[in-house]
Amino acid sequence: MAKTQLGVIFGSRSCEREVSIISAIQMMNHVDSERYDVIPVYIDEYGVWYTGPKLRDIRTFQHFPGESAGIERVIPDVTSGSGALLAMRPGKGFLHRMEQVVAARLEVVIPVMHGLNGEDGTLQGMLELMRIPYASTGVVGSAIGMDKILMKQCFRGAGLPVLPGIGVSRRQWNQEKELMISEIESAVPYPVFVKPANLGSSIGVSRADDRNTLLSAMDLAFEYDRRVLVEQGLDKPLELNCSVLGYDDHVDASAIEMPVVGSGEEMLSFFEKYLNGSGSKGMASLHRLLPAPIEDSLTERIQTLSRRIFTLLDCKGVVRVDYMFDRASENIYITEINTIPGSMAFYLWEASGLRYSAMIDRLVEEARRAFEDKNANNYAFTSDILGSVQLGTKGAKGAKGTKWG
Repeated sequence: MAKTQLGVIFGSRSCEREVSIISAIQMMNHVDSERYDVIPVYIDEYGVWYTGPKLRDIRTFQHFPGESAGIERVIPDVTSGSGALLAMRPGKGFLHRMEQVVAARLEVVIPVMHGLNGEDGTLQGMLELMRIPYASTGVVGSAIGMDKILMKQCFRGAGLPVLPGIGVSRRQWNQEKELMISEIESAVPYPVFVKPANLGSSIGVSRADDRNTLLSAMDLAFEYDRRVLVEQGLDKPLELNCSVLGYDDHVDASAIEMPVVGSGEEMLSFFEKYLNGSGSKGMASLHRLLPAPIEDSLTERIQTLSRRIFTLLDCKGVVRVDYMFDRASENIYITEINTIPGSMAFYLWEASGLRYSAMIDRLVEEARRAFEDKNANNYAFTSDILGSVQLGTKGAKGAKGTKWG
């Protein structure tokens, strides 16, 4: 049986590029080589695409050399159904003129992107145009999941539990700072957490306990995004995370983890997540209690809610939903959904009895199921509208006798 040509796309123009590299190499090291030919596809900080075997070695990215031995610059062919990565190579003629060749052809793609320009629906939109099966949430769900302000509005509208918060734009902050401070303090009591709307991995996130620290926190967050979420904090809540895997009616929830916050902090920083220990292991190296030491009833509540969120955003592949549990009120609050989670949340599935290689098989399976579903749609609706349209020299008048609008 021929192997599947499995593309793993990672990197991109994002503050979370390095985290993406770690997650992608972890995944490629667990792919079943009997079933798949892995094709690494790295997008650098300038948006340049590369492929080649050296992209599977973490050491390559310590001082990324660009195009070199084992690394080839490529351009994706966006023609529907092509799946080709095109490269320029010297020809065989006397003058060795450069020729465009197919360096690789992708059959299925697993995006391992974190943050903007990859996890936010932009890459997913391109893969839709290319008509390639891919194992991540689609365009709309990815975009909502990436934007913390829109995400909270969506969840609140669906009756799901989220903490009070307010969104502020950079323009509002620069032009109406005093008014914005008053609105923030009226909407959410201190302490608050200030977060860039479209960023993860705790980058640019900080806590504010008063007006002075709020000013500093807002300035920091606006360095990373033009829109910022200010969210109510809780008094020493439990952080609980749950992963969901599947597509449509085939959806499973993982074991629950409780990340252990160190250094007396009340939230996990980028350092705690990725650098305090073995950074090459990403989120998998984080100190955690797994399964979380919580009541079975709370585990069931979180798993049920996680599956509901997955369905609401029409997710696909693997996601991780993060929660805060307020011990005083026993209320659960959704912090965010990560539509492409750090380390692909494989450790949560291994704790649930599913090996990483088997999880990758499931991702490919669900990508193909979704692709078949989309192909079942009718894209060939035809009518005689073009035959009845009259275009004059002054522009289109629409179909004769038809009122538009």
